[in-house]
Amino acid sequence: MNAINLFRTIALFLALMLGATPAAQAQVADAELTVLVDALAPGNFKDREAAIGTLAATGDQRAVPVLEVLLEGELYVDEASGKVVMTAEPGGKGAITDPVTGAELPALTTAGLDKVKVNNGLRRVLRTAIGQMTLLSPDADVRLLAAQSILRDADPAQSKLLDSAIAAETDAAIRRVMEQARAAIVLRSPDAALADWQAAVPVVQAIGGRDAINALTTALNTAPAEVKPLIETALQGLSRDRAVWDVAQNIWFGISLGSVLLLAAIGLAITFGVMGVINMAHGEMVMLGAYTTFVVQEVIRQNAPGLFDWSLAIALPLAFAVTALVGVAIERGIIRFLYGRPLETLLATWGLSLIIQQAVQRIFTANIREVGNPTWMSGSFDLGGLAITWNRFYIVIFAMMVFVALLLVLKYTAIGLHMRAVTQNRRMASAMGIRTPLVDAMTFGLGSGIAGLAGVALSQIGNVSPNLGQGYIIDSFMVVVFGGVGNLWGTLVGALTLGVANKFIEPYFGAVLGKIIILVLIILFIQRRPRGLFALKGRSIEA
Repeated sequence: MNAINLFRTIALFLALMLGATPAAQAQVADAELTVLVDALAPGNFKDREAAIGTLAATGDQRAVPVLEVLLEGELYVDEASGKVVMTAEPGGKGAITDPVTGAELPALTTAGLDKVKVNNGLRRVLRTAIGQMTLLSPDADVRLLAAQSILRDADPAQSKLLDSAIAAETDAAIRRVMEQARAAIVLRSPDAALADWQAAVPVVQAIGGRDAINALTTALNTAPAEVKPLIETALQGLSRDRAVWDVAQNIWFGISLGSVLLLAAIGLAITFGVMGVINMAHGEMVMLGAYTTFVVQEVIRQNAPGLFDWSLAIALPLAFAVTALVGVAIERGIIRFLYGRPLETLLATWGLSLIIQQAVQRIFTANIREVGNPTWMSGSFDLGGLAITWNRFYIVIFAMMVFVALLLVLKYTAIGLHMRAVTQNRRMASAMGIRTPLVDAMTFGLGSGIAGLAGVALSQIGNVSPNLGQGYIIDSFMVVVFGGVGNLWGTLVGALTLGVANKFIEPYFGAVLGKIIILVLIILFIQRRPRGLFALKGRSIEA
């Protein structure tokens, strides 16, 4: 303790001895807490650990945010005075404030601040101390978070505090978490009573998931002989449950992958079905949509950071417009001269894809670009034994919305009616007065625009690079051929089927061999059903 802290302690002691008015006593309490907070800075990590324990022992709720800031590594000390402070912005920037009173300290400068350092051991101590101080909070949400923190750490030092909290807790859900934390602590205490062990095993088993399996597996080594059969039985039950949840998790991963394939393939299904064009540049439309998202976010970061959470809402129509216009330009400038010549069309669009890649590489360089997730698409949540990330969840919802919107467009709009007519019989549609060249251009633009929407979605689950679309073009063609050329429902079923199949095959054979197996299975399937799952009737058959 330096001289300044010693002086503060002596002053506090004299104030207490001399007695004070109620107002003065409140000021003394602030001064006492300030001394304890300032003690967090000097010395080594062991000294800080002791200071944290002393601060937590006060039970003063004002100390909780101070410890939380220290846990985040954002607590600072003024080197000249030894006073511990907080700053308004991360990294020791912004206004300097007193961590106890919240008052600004204009006399101090950020240049004189030094960070109060923490290590992993100190972080564990901090989490435990915060849990201890918040476990008896009047706020139910605070108590729940504290109980979950103790459940995660399972520190035996918290057992007595937990017993008191369980006895006082009136909320059944919070009490259940506290009891689970108490049981997890028992499994880490070899000296616990046999009855406690026997009671703790089913409670930990009820937690479920890998955490319960890990806790019981670790406890099996130190458990009394009488309890080991009970733990082994619990582990067998958890393993069976985990196997079921693993299957469900793979299905979810497959649906997630299938939704991405649906977005990438649905535009291709339209152009291939209506125009019979093998568009090898379709993947580049996906890539252009992803780069549009990147550009939108860069503009927002530089000019209006507060709009970042709206960046995707802004990028979606822009990506659709950009890729749709590029698609129309490709159809009018190249494709319309090559109808009826599939080999030349394939080669021309493949060469065009290389040109677009090189152009994007010249503009943005070959470096991988990272597109940020808005806050509402960050993080994850648990559904039973499933771990679901918000970005994947919203992409699945978005893919279904695009699918439904496209169905409505094809069924209830004039361009949709014309597209269906051209798909079934191009010559008859032309004879009925439908401008098939215009339909071709609009169809190619619509398919390319949807590919741009796929690029926006893909930017949220991976990095953006000039060859982004190449990873999805082959899979998109497989989806279209497997589901049935030009059939949207076939594309949906094909995308989800291939997505789920990939996720069940990959763990056993690897990603590359898994794709080869999927390709072989599709070839065998096409031998039996050349027109896919859902074959169209009309022009596509005649062709």
